Amino acid sequence: MEIDPNPNPNSTTAPTDSVAQIAPHEPPIPLIPTPILPPIAPIPRPLAPIPSIRPPNGDTAKKPRENADSDEDGDDSGPEYEVSEESRLFREKQEKAKQDFLMKQRAAALAVPTNDKAVRSRLRRLGEPVTLFGEREMERRDRLRMIMAKLDSEGQLERLMKVLEEEEAAVNAVVMEDGGGEEEGGVIEYPFYTEGSMALLKVRYAIAKDSVVKAAMRLERARRKRDDPDEDVDAEINWALENAKSFAMDCSEIGDVRPLAGCSFSCDGKFLATCSLTGVAKIWSMPGVKIVSSLKGHAERATDVKFSPTNNQIATASADRTARLWNTEGTLLNTYKGHLDRLARVAFHPSGKYLGTTSFDKTWRLWDTETAEELLLQEGHSRSVYGLAFHPDGSLAASCGLDALARVWDLRSGRSILALEGHVKPVFGISFSPNGYHLATGGEDNTCRIWDLRKKRSLYTIPAHANLISDIKFEPQEGYFLVTASYDMTAKIWSSRDFKPVKVLSGHEAKVTSVDVVADGQSIATVSHDRTIKLWSSKNAENDRAMDVD
Repeated sequence: MEIDPNPNPNSTTAPTDSVAQIAPHEPPIPLIPTPILPPIAPIPRPLAPIPSIRPPNGDTAKKPRENADSDEDGDDSGPEYEVSEESRLFREKQEKAKQDFLMKQRAAALAVPTNDKAVRSRLRRLGEPVTLFGEREMERRDRLRMIMAKLDSEGQLERLMKVLEEEEAAVNAVVMEDGGGEEEGGVIEYPFYTEGSMALLKVRYAIAKDSVVKAAMRLERARRKRDDPDEDVDAEINWALENAKSFAMDCSEIGDVRPLAGCSFSCDGKFLATCSLTGVAKIWSMPGVKIVSSLKGHAERATDVKFSPTNNQIATASADRTARLWNTEGTLLNTYKGHLDRLARVAFHPSGKYLGTTSFDKTWRLWDTETAEELLLQEGHSRSVYGLAFHPDGSLAASCGLDALARVWDLRSGRSILALEGHVKPVFGISFSPNGYHLATGGEDNTCRIWDLRKKRSLYTIPAHANLISDIKFEPQEGYFLVTASYDMTAKIWSSRDFKPVKVLSGHEAKVTSVDVVADGQSIATVSHDRTIKLWSSKNAENDRAMDVD
């Protein structure tokens, strides 16, 4: 039995008697070695989902039947996790802060009457206490605003609208009794101002009378300089700037054991006043910077100090919500109480009869220096008021604050005549130029802005410092230059002609908090958190004085 050498049954074999064909010889194909691949790591098995831990007595424990049925059908919605107690408390705290913010935002958008009688009437109709113990008009108005915002957020608009309708009906009834009517358009609208006292009216008359005289003198002097051929204004400015370039440190003295907050020269330049966080203000003699007296009386830190422009009386402001008036011997003359929060700055009116104070209660106030009577409580800023300056004529006041806004007020009429918008962060320093139409402001955006009151717009923006500007002052005689103090530990002098830098006063080792220029413009004083007083004097002026002596 023969075995078929071809095991494949489908193949066919050639007959044996056929001539065998020899295939042509082909060269052997070289074998390419197969690369050895590294072993593949085994794929890890998927982890089992973390089982959800559900509280026994809660909504998650009582799962609806529908969800259970859907799980049985194969609808796997994924693992459920338990929210920890800390996460829940954090979410509640976050939600509460959000609701408080929305409540304040809603309250700020509501229109609240400014007349105290109308505020009391609306509180009475809402079923709230008309007044609380020790509550003042502004606090009562804020309380009404928050109550109205709360009613609005709780959906009780009907109750609020009903109260408004009752007020309107009461006003209409009063109008009808007086002989008016809706046909005559006799609906009373409360004006956006608060009625002042007779003392304030007399003060407005006095300010108007004095300011007209001072404005006439200032304009006459400007016309004389313009028309007189012997007057060379450019030469005067160049001389003043050359003197400013020669400023150098003349004296450095430790002012207190804690950081200094303010400084001010007397009107004759013979004294310098400083205040510190200890609450004590000190009087120093010039130019030797020798201690004369200490003004002790504030219960909290002192925030500012100013000399009167007409005599040697000193005003101090403090975080204890009061301002005080002193003489150079250290005797307390008056105390000004009324602010609801700590004071920021203080400023004298050019007449020396009135004192202005700014506070973190969002107001600035005007006081009679002799009687300590509060003449004016001025609102208008949405946040704390920080800086205050008076026009050289005495007719205007300018305030700035943490709302990044500066406002110009007409003291003769009580109106806000300008709102200067441009800064993007809080404004801390403000100063009028002696020329009467330039106003400088500086703030936390590190810039100093020059405003033209005639054109009612920003004239120039100076990128002045590397940190916030804490104070700003024009040279008080002619306003040929201005000085800025900053938290970058320097003070800088700028030309008021083209607002270019003239001189950098560097020497402090910490934040410079305040600056002042003596009346003749020949000396500058700066105070800082390094607790030192530094006096800068013009070398050219010293040479001139030496020549006069010779």
